[in-house]
Amino acid sequence: MEIPAHIKPDYAEILTGDALAFVTELVELFSPRVRELLALRQRRQSEMDRGVLPGFPAETDAIRRDDWKVAPLPADLLDRRVEITGPVDRKMIVNGLNSGANVFMADFEDASSPTWDVMLQGQVNLRDAVNRKIDFTAENGKRYRLHDHPAVLMVRPRGWHLPEGHARLHGLAVPAALWDFGLYFFHNARALADAGSAPSFYLPKLQGYLEARLWNDVFIHAQDALGIPRGTVKATVLIETLPAAFEMDEILYELKDHSAGLNCGRWDYIFSYIKCFRHHPERILPNRDQVTMTSSFLDAYSRLVIRTCHRRGVHAIGGMAAQIPVKGDRYLNEAAMRKVRDDKEREVLNGHDGSWISHPAFVAVCKDVFDLHMPGPNQIHKQPDGGHIGQEELLRLPEGTITIQGVMKNVSAALSYIRAWLAGQGAVPLHHLMEDAATAEISRTQLWQWIHSPGGVLADGRRITTDLFRAVLGNELDRQRLLLGGRFDEVNYKAAAGLLDGMVSADALADFLTLEAYPLLSGRG
Repeated sequence: MEIPAHIKPDYAEILTGDALAFVTELVELFSPRVRELLALRQRRQSEMDRGVLPGFPAETDAIRRDDWKVAPLPADLLDRRVEITGPVDRKMIVNGLNSGANVFMADFEDASSPTWDVMLQGQVNLRDAVNRKIDFTAENGKRYRLHDHPAVLMVRPRGWHLPEGHARLHGLAVPAALWDFGLYFFHNARALADAGSAPSFYLPKLQGYLEARLWNDVFIHAQDALGIPRGTVKATVLIETLPAAFEMDEILYELKDHSAGLNCGRWDYIFSYIKCFRHHPERILPNRDQVTMTSSFLDAYSRLVIRTCHRRGVHAIGGMAAQIPVKGDRYLNEAAMRKVRDDKEREVLNGHDGSWISHPAFVAVCKDVFDLHMPGPNQIHKQPDGGHIGQEELLRLPEGTITIQGVMKNVSAALSYIRAWLAGQGAVPLHHLMEDAATAEISRTQLWQWIHSPGGVLADGRRITTDLFRAVLGNELDRQRLLLGGRFDEVNYKAAAGLLDGMVSADALADFLTLEAYPLLSGRG
């Protein structure tokens, strides 16, 4: 394996000969299947472009009908009522583990910008966290260290579609998923198992059960290679693509011995809905802020996650409340608190066994709601009531409008996030919300679809055109320049604007913003 990047002394402790041999074996064995599954994604998208709607696979009908359960969970994963997520930087890991949440999910994917330093320092940080040697000293001299009873650590590697450009085998960039998983597992799986816990993961962007089967085979090989009993690994799958919503039973079945349930990755799910129906003018979503979890297709998907998980004896974890504290404005801060409380109350009453927040300030809010309505560690034993949830319910378009304000918000969010991502920041506070890559993905795909579809018409009757988009983009650049003054990041704003313009005006919709932006990032070392 070739690593054309600078290896600092602490990185060398991660990139040992044995660790790289372990990762190399994973890449040799499983990269061909990764490429096959990515090609299958393209074929399925081509079918949807021609008008074929996603649905429940006929060949797996018996799996959906039969009665079976996933394997029992370890004790420290039985109660997951509050989960907090964040990037893999040292301060965030300490604060997340100390937050009072039940679980902290360290995110190599949407909440991290995949620079070489961010990814490798993240591995160092997680190794230190597992071994309880992590600490952090802020610029003001304040020292952060782990409490005696930290949250359970879960790790989200990058998705199957992403490469790690700083590691190459036979001239090809290795799959980032295998790189992130392999290094973390090699250095930490034994220590976690010996401590009575488990190497636990969140698996992103899966589009079907064959991708879950691949992860399961990776787990089996990794456990066998290190002499760890099969079934030790536990993984929660984010249902954040529309095709995966039709294969939830099958995904749980493929991971049956390693499953820790499913999660509603709702922002990426909206992005996937737009991408799947990019050439369907009758399925254009309204303004992003009008698409909420009470929208028909999102409500149906959330309830189906609960119904499926509880039938199979495992957790159904709710979605992210992205609110962050509003300092200096009591009214706005109380409003944020109410939004989080209302969101979590809806989830626990629907039947979710836990939920996500993005800031430690909201741990108590989420915990109070779940404590009130879920006195036990979970409510897996409950099968929620409700009517039929089928293809029609999962695809039903919500009502709403497209306005110039919606165009402006999408441009602002996408531009601001891409600028931060190029500067090495993957989780970005925007308008009192902690945003990750999913927000930018929704924003830029909506803009593309509104421009390239006959249904892209504003409520005032104007067509949304490339010229209109570019005028809004220019105005937003001027606004940011005036607002930030000397702090305006000219280099990265210019690169972000150019990338956004190219993706929104292109004839074809790019699959992932992060794939298009990665060469700009990795090109800077």
